[in-house]
Amino acid sequence: MNFNVDLGSFKFCWSVELTCFDHLLKVFSIKMEYEGRYRMAAAKYDCLLFDLDDTLYPYSSGIAAACGQNIKDYMVEKLGIERSKIEDLGNLLYKNYGTTMAGLRAIGYDFDYDDYHSFVHGRLPYENLKPDPVLRSLLLSLPLRKIIFTNADKVHAVKVLSRLGLEDCFEGIICFETLNPTHKNNVSDDEDDIAFVESAASTTTSANGPEIFDIIGHFAQPNPSLVALPKTPIVCKPSELAIEKALKIASINPQRTLFFEDSVRNIQAGKRVGLDTVLIGKSQRVKGADYAFESIHNIKEAIPELWESDMKSEVGYPGQVAVETSVTA
Repeated sequence: MNFNVDLGSFKFCWSVELTCFDHLLKVFSIKMEYEGRYRMAAAKYDCLLFDLDDTLYPYSSGIAAACGQNIKDYMVEKLGIERSKIEDLGNLLYKNYGTTMAGLRAIGYDFDYDDYHSFVHGRLPYENLKPDPVLRSLLLSLPLRKIIFTNADKVHAVKVLSRLGLEDCFEGIICFETLNPTHKNNVSDDEDDIAFVESAASTTTSANGPEIFDIIGHFAQPNPSLVALPKTPIVCKPSELAIEKALKIASINPQRTLFFEDSVRNIQAGKRVGLDTVLIGKSQRVKGADYAFESIHNIKEAIPELWESDMKSEVGYPGQVAVETSVTA
């Protein structure tokens, strides 16, 4: 019996098979490396921190414009400030203190915070805000903690979320009362306010009433930086202290949190304390913004990996959004 073996063909076939096997190993290795990196990106965040106004709904709603006008009216009607000074004064206060309210307190005006919020927010055109089922669906499908962080008072925050149909989409609200628990003359009866009591803000007064710092005159001087501005007792964004305090209250790790905001100042402050950031309302990124898109509705298109988290989480929160937990006021 004769066996004729073509050793050349055998070696060739074996070489081809080894080459194919080696190629498959490389493809598999690349695929595993890609999937591993993708899972790492997906697991990067465990909390989403959302600003409220002009972030969860568009600026075009008219809420911001109406709020701005109400603040001017409050300054004239309640504080007796000349209307001719309102524009310049308001701009300086907002620029240097984050909010007009914080600035007014800094320069010496004394007023009840609840009365201020009631006047400024009480007459807003909330009817312009409509239920947003698209955003609701997106939020409920996100397997991550979701928290509101706003400078506004809790009455306004709850009303906005209710109008948008998002009242059960968030774990809680960090609002004005959360960061300023001693905002009344007397200690609040609210247990959560008491839990975060700090020293009450003092007001400098004279025999003739409050001493008002002339901030317009201050900046009209040749070298205004030589004299320090008075500090505000109000804690609010874009203060880094406010952001750090909010993170501590809600037990949020900034390294694993994505912060959504429409304000460039707030975005940059958030970045300085370690948050990853998303600028809403702009298509171009600015310094301090990791992402930027025109509308909050673009979130899944822009950051699809948020939906790939391995974490288990309830998609919604029973009933209305909490306003009396350790996260909220």
